[in-house]
Amino acid sequence: MLILKAKALNAGMRDDFDAGSEHEIEFDGDRSDFQHHHGLAEEEAEDLTERELRALISDLNVDEAAELIALAWIGRGDFEPDEWDEALAAAKQRPLRRTAGYLLGLPQLADWLEQGLESVAE
Repeated sequence: MLILKAKALNAGMRDDFDAGSEHEIEFDGDRSDFQHHHGLAEEEAEDLTERELRALISDLNVDEAAELIALAWIGRGDFEPDEWDEALAAAKQRPLRRTAGYLLGLPQLADWLEQGLESVAE
């Protein structure tokens, strides 16, 4: 479920950046201004996905949070799958209260979690 939520959040972010100028609106054809809201419904949907994912991560216990971080690190290539114990020990060194912010700051969180999970399961 965490991977699916991360994919949904990432998909929303990719849509914003597809054109190369996120939130940019042209008024007169030669002048632009930055708009941070595309509408309340879209903003609420994106916020809801992020809030849900943040809440899910925040509800994890210490061991679960460390496992999630270790999976992301293995998926990113920081550790090999056979280095699970080392990745887990390193993840447990991180402050638990900052786990959601840290993970949501990873640009390819969903992909790295999925790759980590696949490689550890093999």
